[in-house]
Amino acid sequence: MLVRGAVLTVVLLGLVAFSVLLAKVTLTPSPASEDLVTANLRPGRSLRQYAEDYTFLAACKQAGGNLLLGVPFGLLLPFFVPRRLRMIRTTLLTAVAMAVVELVQGALVEGRAFDIDDVILNTAGALLGYFVLGRRISHRYYTYTDDSGSPRPASEKPEAEPKRAPGPAARAKAALPKAARAKAALPKAGRRDRPKPTATAKGRGARTGRTDGAASGGRRATGSGAVRSLLDRLRGR
Repeated sequence: MLVRGAVLTVVLLGLVAFSVLLAKVTLTPSPASEDLVTANLRPGRSLRQYAEDYTFLAACKQAGGNLLLGVPFGLLLPFFVPRRLRMIRTTLLTAVAMAVVELVQGALVEGRAFDIDDVILNTAGALLGYFVLGRRISHRYYTYTDDSGSPRPASEKPEAEPKRAPGPAARAKAALPKAARAKAALPKAGRRDRPKPTATAKGRGARTGRTDGAASGGRRATGSGAVRSLLDRLRGR
């Protein structure tokens, strides 16, 4: 913040100094030129006059002087203009400021007249200063102040991450009625998890069954033999 304030103070002082110089150059009376100057509302008329009636040095002085008067606008205004559409804003502000100066000098200053070509040359000078140096300086200034600016206020919360789309199983489960979902969530009554018999247990059960069957068959055979021996004894008597 300290660096930003210092830079803005220096730029503001430079803008004030330039305004004083501009007022001195454009608003100083010139009685000797009172019968020579006329108002010009047609763009390009004065420029043709510089090329046809003036010498090369005089034409460069007139046109170059108006260009140089607009250059400080392109260097200083970008520090006070929002970053959005900065070039267009700088151009419009320069055109409006120089149009006001031309109107004042044409209406109030002796030996001065309004010239639309001067406004065009001043605006072109502002664009020249902006593209040559003003854009780079202002870009570095805003980059530095954004990197070392104040922290984010507490009211600003980080953006929430986007939610992921549910999978097919989740969508199918959501499509079921509420009662069906509750029924599927509960375990079935009466179902008991019984351990499956292993191969050893199955073999043991088979052998036990065969042994029991053989023993019962032997007992039946022994009983029938005893009955027959008893009948034979009774017949012999």
